[in-house]
Amino acid sequence: MRMRGAQVTDVVILVVAADDSVMPQTIEAIKHAKAAEVPIIVAINKCDKPGANPDKVRQELLQHEIFVEEMGGDVLSVEVSALQGTGLDKLQEAIMLQAEILELKANPDRSAQGSVVEAKIETGRGMVATILVKRGTLRIGDNFVAGPAYGKVRALLDYRGNQVEEAGPSIPVEVLGIQGTPEAGDEFVVTENEAKAKEIAEYRQQVAKEKKVTATARGSIEQMFTAIQEGTADELPVVIKADVQGSAEAISASLEKLATDEVKVNVLLSAVGGITESDVNLAAASNAMIIAFNTRANKQAREAASAKGIDIQYYSVIYNVIDDIKAMLSGMLAPTLREDFLGYAEIREVFNISKVGKIGGCMVTEGTVKRGAKVRLLRDDVVIHEGTLATLKRFKDEVKEVKSGMECGMAFENYHDIQVGDFIECFEVVEVAREL
Repeated sequence: MRMRGAQVTDVVILVVAADDSVMPQTIEAIKHAKAAEVPIIVAINKCDKPGANPDKVRQELLQHEIFVEEMGGDVLSVEVSALQGTGLDKLQEAIMLQAEILELKANPDRSAQGSVVEAKIETGRGMVATILVKRGTLRIGDNFVAGPAYGKVRALLDYRGNQVEEAGPSIPVEVLGIQGTPEAGDEFVVTENEAKAKEIAEYRQQVAKEKKVTATARGSIEQMFTAIQEGTADELPVVIKADVQGSAEAISASLEKLATDEVKVNVLLSAVGGITESDVNLAAASNAMIIAFNTRANKQAREAASAKGIDIQYYSVIYNVIDDIKAMLSGMLAPTLREDFLGYAEIREVFNISKVGKIGGCMVTEGTVKRGAKVRLLRDDVVIHEGTLATLKRFKDEVKEVKSGMECGMAFENYHDIQVGDFIECFEVVEVAREL
């Protein structure tokens, strides 16, 4: 969201809390603003609080190459309080000054052009997209194309939800009358007529479809050449449905970043709107789970999911989605095998017993030996045999374990080449669950 915001704006207002200093999300916003090469104005908020320290904020910003005027740089900084309303007039002056210096002007007397900020499906209204007009004036009745979607403006709503007749440069509006699903960041352009808009949209849909097919084919070929690496990768297939396009995109990107060489998330579908029966059928075909973010399944979808055993997980916080999927992927990782040393025993005597074979008369010199544990036979510190302890006796009784300093009789399963002076190392193999 910050990346798209930096790309569609002319001036970035970086809001930093005076009592909280520079946080990770602030650093991310700075990186996106610098990548988009957009000028920054720093608004130091909460200056009315007792623990506020604006100078500390300015000093910490130096670490991220934000040099404010007070520190000898060229970045404007304004101390404000959103609660008290103080300093907001100075912030407006700073924005106007920056706009004059950059000569930020747009021609309103032309066909509208802008960017899709967000897109969502609303009951009774269909697909609704939030558009930020960059140049020109958008009016009701205009034909347009936005990415793979097209349509005719049926209604324009301002940020308060009130209907307006037109929207000029720098004005954000919600547009109704869209055919298809535009994605956040798509370019919005008004066309001469509906036929032109439809033609462009259909061409873009065809190109996107071909790219997807090509990418799938390329992936299959690569899997043939990297069968070992790809074959070990377990996949967790998921279907993502969210209330808005930005959320669906953020969840999909975050889950794909969890991938390792062994496990990964396979996003079968990432879309906006409620969960339908077709979503459940898609999940059933691939044994996938459905992630519903701020959206719900209709009655038919719930019944289909129950009948087919499809798991629908409802969320309202993205971090909870990531944590749960991370835990699932961790469970798919093959456990690590760890050896736990138990003890050593020295063979002091070897006895031949009919129908049993050779049994070593041993002294446990260190730790403990257990019946059923894994053992290695060491001769001159070289491993001669590795197997399982079949017999462990104290006098004539079979026992579960023998501790250090005690004598016992030991025999291997299916191995009898033991000699006086050999050592027996006893150990257990423990499975340790791995985490991402």
